[in-house]
Amino acid sequence: MEMFNVKLDSLNGHGRIFSLELLSPKLALLFSATTLAALISNFQSYAGFSLHVESGKTYMLRLINAALNEELFFKIAGHQLTVVEVDASYTKPFKTDTIFIAPGQTTNALLTADQDTGKYLIAISPFMDTIVAVDNQTAIGTLRYEGTHPFTPTSLTAMPPTNATPVTTSFVDSLRSLNSKQYPAKVPLTIDHSLLLAIGVGVNPCATCVNGSRVVADINNVSFVLPVTALLQAHYYKISGVYTNDFPANPPNPYNYTGAGPANMQTTNGTKVYRLGYNSTVQVLFQGTGIIAPESHPTHLHGFNFYAVGKGLGNFDSEKDPKKFNLVDPVERNTLSVPTSGWAAIRFRADNPGVWFLHCHLEVHTTWGLKMAFLVENGEGPSQSLPPPPSDLPKC
Repeated sequence: MEMFNVKLDSLNGHGRIFSLELLSPKLALLFSATTLAALISNFQSYAGFSLHVESGKTYMLRLINAALNEELFFKIAGHQLTVVEVDASYTKPFKTDTIFIAPGQTTNALLTADQDTGKYLIAISPFMDTIVAVDNQTAIGTLRYEGTHPFTPTSLTAMPPTNATPVTTSFVDSLRSLNSKQYPAKVPLTIDHSLLLAIGVGVNPCATCVNGSRVVADINNVSFVLPVTALLQAHYYKISGVYTNDFPANPPNPYNYTGAGPANMQTTNGTKVYRLGYNSTVQVLFQGTGIIAPESHPTHLHGFNFYAVGKGLGNFDSEKDPKKFNLVDPVERNTLSVPTSGWAAIRFRADNPGVWFLHCHLEVHTTWGLKMAFLVENGEGPSQSLPPPPSDLPKC
């Protein structure tokens, strides 16, 4: 299977837009644990993805991390990339040779073909800065200039170490919204709802499992259970018994979140939502936990963009850390990585009525229950209310 799925569009007549869907390295190309140079030693017979460019032209790369369980590094040998957009929101442009992108995230970057005619390695590799096992493979493609001789050697690049936290930190810290007159950063400055969500994993009893227990995932000690009836359907038609409105805004039993954790790792199961009034302002503080193992959690909110106003390592300090929030030009997006053994804060305005999932974008975690839902109530009038389902909507 190739490293990318690709779509092409024009870029004002000066280049092209390439939409690149990044797959996990394991799914993209299966390599043995060897050096990158060894992978390229027989490169002429490799029939994978090749990106053809013309010298002097600029190209827009639309990167999408479609890997299920891996945050990724992306590089092109010998070339700088100018990041201009993440998750369909403009950013202040900045140059980098390495893009960090989590599952579910998108990144738009400008690539200028300003090097000598030749072939240049395109590579992706996983990021993991904790003890959780990762399939440490490198998937490759080729950037090929027009006029390159078929047997020209490929210029290589060194990928960051798997645990290169400084690289990810530098990239994330460089992301800023435009905050211009045309594209203002409308960061909520007053907050109606403030939530502290402890996210991680736990262990629950399992009568049918070999050892009598199974690993689960949770938010504020609640492992989400998908209902048979859709949440939006139950909300719109006022069907009772599908969900409850008591999702906790804070962990029920606070502990040292990034420490050893509690002796009892059991969670509760439930289909719980958190209700928000229309147009209310929300701050969510994601707190990573160290139960079993700390891990970075790429967390996605449906229905809204949010502003990532702060992040840090260790346990969130409610007195000191808010003083460091960026409320001027924080990046606007819909998916962010909560640092390993750390925290991240977001703010958004609940102006989209309906029922919206918030979940970890690691497939293994969301299927284990690391998700919850916000129920946003109707405002005034049709424009602020949930529309009825279409008459031809198929029924489950």
